[in-house]
Amino acid sequence: MSALGRVVRSGVKRRRVQTLVIGLTAMMAVAASVLAGSLLVISGAPFDDAFARQHGAHLSAEFDAAGTSAGRAKATGRAEGVAASAGPFRAVSVTPRVHDGANAWPMTVVGRGDPDGAVDDLKLTAGRWATRPGEIVLNADASLFPTLGLELTFPGLPGTPTVKVVGAARSVTHSADAWVSPAQVTELGTPDRPGGYQMLYRFTAADTEAQVSAGRKAVTAGVKAVTGTQSWLTVRASAERDTALYVPFLLAFGVLGLVMSVLIVGNVVAGTVSAGLRRIGVLKAIGFTPAQVVRAYVGQALIPAAVGTALGVLAGHLLAVPVMSETEDVYGTTSLAVVPWVDTAVVGGVLGLVAVTAWASAWRAGRLRTVDALAVGRTARTDRGRWAARLAGRLPVSRPLALGLTRPFARPARALAMGTAVLFGAAAITFTVGMGASLGEVTKARAHDAADITVAAPLPELGPNGPVASSRPEPDPAAVATAIDAQPATRTHYSTATARATVPGLAGTTAVVAFTGDASWGGYTMVSGNWIAEPGEAVAPTGFLTATGTRIGDTVTLGGLGEAAVTVRIVGEVLDPRDDGMQLFTDAATLSPAHPALTDTTQHIAVKSGTDVVRYVDTLNEDLKPLGVTARPGGADGGSDMVVTLNALSALLTLMLVAVAALGVLNTVVLDTRERVRELGVHKALGMTPRQMIAMVVTSVVVTGLAGGALGVPLGVTLHGWVLPAMGHSAGLDLPDSVLTVYHAAELALLVSGGLLIAVLGALLPASWAARTRTATALRTE
Repeated sequence: MSALGRVVRSGVKRRRVQTLVIGLTAMMAVAASVLAGSLLVISGAPFDDAFARQHGAHLSAEFDAAGTSAGRAKATGRAEGVAASAGPFRAVSVTPRVHDGANAWPMTVVGRGDPDGAVDDLKLTAGRWATRPGEIVLNADASLFPTLGLELTFPGLPGTPTVKVVGAARSVTHSADAWVSPAQVTELGTPDRPGGYQMLYRFTAADTEAQVSAGRKAVTAGVKAVTGTQSWLTVRASAERDTALYVPFLLAFGVLGLVMSVLIVGNVVAGTVSAGLRRIGVLKAIGFTPAQVVRAYVGQALIPAAVGTALGVLAGHLLAVPVMSETEDVYGTTSLAVVPWVDTAVVGGVLGLVAVTAWASAWRAGRLRTVDALAVGRTARTDRGRWAARLAGRLPVSRPLALGLTRPFARPARALAMGTAVLFGAAAITFTVGMGASLGEVTKARAHDAADITVAAPLPELGPNGPVASSRPEPDPAAVATAIDAQPATRTHYSTATARATVPGLAGTTAVVAFTGDASWGGYTMVSGNWIAEPGEAVAPTGFLTATGTRIGDTVTLGGLGEAAVTVRIVGEVLDPRDDGMQLFTDAATLSPAHPALTDTTQHIAVKSGTDVVRYVDTLNEDLKPLGVTARPGGADGGSDMVVTLNALSALLTLMLVAVAALGVLNTVVLDTRERVRELGVHKALGMTPRQMIAMVVTSVVVTGLAGGALGVPLGVTLHGWVLPAMGHSAGLDLPDSVLTVYHAAELALLVSGGLLIAVLGALLPASWAARTRTATALRTE
C-alpha cells in the first residue's frame, strides 16, 4: 500500500465519529433520493408505454343519440387539431343480472365490430372478440369478473336479452365496461333510452390539460347534445396516483438529506483540518505534496461516504417494497421496480458532492506552509468572543454555565455549521408533525362520519362471480329509523344508501350516496361551495369533477339507476379520497323517481350529551335484533393503508435526519473539546467538578440549538405548506384550509425546543468524555 493509502486508512480508523457521521449522512440522502427518483420515473411509465402501443384516445366523448345523428358525430373527427378518430360507436347504459344471481352494477356497453383501430386499440387478455349477437366482451378491469362462458341477462329490456361472455379485453383509456357487436348494442337500447354515440380522438397536441381542453372545444363546437367527455390525463393521473403521491415528500427529504450531506461533510473535513494542523505539517515535512494532502482528506471522506451510499441504495430498495407493491400484468408490465439508472445517478451525484465538498474544505490544508502548520500545532485561538465572555460574566449564572454560553462566539464558523445541522433536524421534525396532523385530517374527512353509533347495512352474499340473490329479508329502513327515534337519548340521525350509476363519457360506475335526513353534521369536509340543501342538488369530490370536466353549478346526468335518467346540479366540492374520488352525494329524494327502493341503508346516530354510548347500543340492539341489523359504537372505518405507510416512512426518514443532525453536533463538540483539552485541564485544576464540566460543555450548544430550532421551525412550516398541496395534487385532491392549517402557537413553541434537544443529545457524549479526562493528562496535552 502506498504512503497516501496508509494515511487515508489511518485517518478513517482514528476518526471514528467523523467516519460514522459522513457514512450515515450519505446513507440517508441516498435512501430518500433513490426512492423519490424511482417513483418519479416509474409512476407513469407503465401507462405511457401501453398508451403508445395501443394508440390510446386523448379524449373520449359521448353524444346523445336523440339529439345528434351518427353522421354529425363522425364529422367531429375532422375538427382542427384532430390527428385521428374512431367511431361513432353506439353506447348504452344497462344493468345486467348474473345468471341465477343478483343484479350487477350498471355498465357502459359499446358496439364495436373489432378490437383494432387507429384509436384505442383494444388488447384481448382472454377468449376472443364478440362477432355476433348473443356475445359480449368484458373489460378486464371492470367490476364484474370476466369469466368466460358466464351468462348475463337484461331483465329491464324488451325480450330480456341474454349474452354470453366470450372474451376479456383492456382499454388503456377505459373507454367502456364491455363491448358487443353493433347489431347487439341496438337490441340493448330502447326508444326511451336510445343511448349515445361514442367518439374517440387523438390530437396533434395533448400533453397538457389546456391542450386537451382546446381539443375538446374544437370537436364539440356547435354540438349541443354532448352528454360527457373524458380526458386521457384523468385516466393517467389515476394510474399514477398510488406512486406519485409519495414523490413530493420524498423529494423534500431527499433535498434535506443532500443539503445536510454537503454541510456536514464540509464541516467534518474543515474541522479535521483545523484540528490536525500539526499532522499536516508533519506530512509535508516528510515529502507529501499539497495535492497529496488534499487527496488524503478527500479520501478519508469518500470511504465512509461510499459505504453509506451502498447502505443507502439497499435501504432505498427496501423502503420501496411497501410503496411500490407488486402488481398484476396491467398495461403490459409485470411489476414496478427501482430503475437501475436511478441508482447510478444518485450514487454518482452523492459521491460527487462529497468529493467536491471535501476538496473545497481540505484546500486550506494544501495551501498551508509547512513551518506555519508545525508552529500552530493544536493551539487554539483565545482572542475571539471576549465581548461575549464579558457579557456572560454579568449574567446571574454559575461560572461553568457562563463559560459554556460564550463558546459559540469563540468559534463562530463552527457554531454556524452546527446550527445549520440543528436547523435541518428541527425542520424535519416540524414537517413530520405537521404532515401527521394533516394526514389525520384527511383520514377524518375520508371517514366523513362524526356519528357516535352506526347501524351498518348487512354485507351482501357473494358468489364466484359477484353478489348473488340473498335468502335473507332486507331490513326495513323505516322500522330501523323508528327504533332509533324511540330511544330517549337520540339527538339526531340520518341514513345513507349507496347506488351505482353510469355517467356519460366515463367507463365504469360512480357510487351515488343518497341521504335521508340532515347529514350536514356528519363530518363531511367541504373544499368549496355548499352542502346539499334540497332534492336535485349534489356535492362531489375533486376526482369526480376532474374526470367529468364539471364545476360547481354544472349539471350531471346519471344513468343505470332505473327506468329514467336522473339529472343533478353540483353545488359543492367535498374532500373524499375514496374510490379515486369517483362518488356523488345527494338527497334520497333526488333518486326516488328512478330508484324508489334504496337498499343497503346505514344509519348514523348522534346521542345527547352525557349519554353512556355502550348502554345506548345495548338497549338499541334489543329493539334491532328482530330487524336483522346491529348497532355498534363509533362511525365508519376511515383507515387507510397508504396513510399508515406515509406516516411510517416520514417518521423513519425524520429519525434518520435527526440522528444525522445530532451526530453533526457530536462531531463538532468532539473536535471542540479535543482542541480545548489543555484548557479543560486548567479548569479542573482550578476546582471544576465533573458535573460542572458536563454542564459547561452541554451549555456550549444551548444558544446554537435554540437558534437552529427557531429558524428550523419556520422552514418546516414552509416545507409543509409546499409539500402537502403537491401531494394533494398528485392524489387528485384539493385540500381545504382545515387540512393545511394544522400548527398551533403552543405547538410551534414546543417544536423550537426540538432544536435544543438535538443539540443537547449530540453534546452529552463528548461532555462525559471531557468530565472523565484526568487533569494531569489534559495539562500535558499540547
